[in-house]
Amino acid sequence: MNKQQLIEKIATEAHCTKAQAENIMNCAFDNIKKAVKKGDDVKLVGFGTFTKAKRKARIGRNPQTGKAIKIPAAWAPKFRAGAEFKALVK
Repeated sequence: MNKQQLIEKIATEAHCTKAQAENIMNCAFDNIKKAVKKGDDVKLVGFGTFTKAKRKARIGRNPQTGKAIKIPAAWAPKFRAGAEFKALVK
């Protein structure tokens, strides 16, 4: 399912226009991104938790040359599925 299909599904089930559904979805995503960027966890009970995680610096390999390269430490978004979501997927 892509973004447009999700918007159509939300609009149908929420009985609103596609434009309203897209606006609501974009607003939710933007607020999740802002909170995680700030370092806050976003916990959606039954769905999952979005967090900000630190990746350690490490040594990688250039696939073309095989030469070792240093990959610097970085922050990355992380999602951990909730118990209800995990049970549904099983």
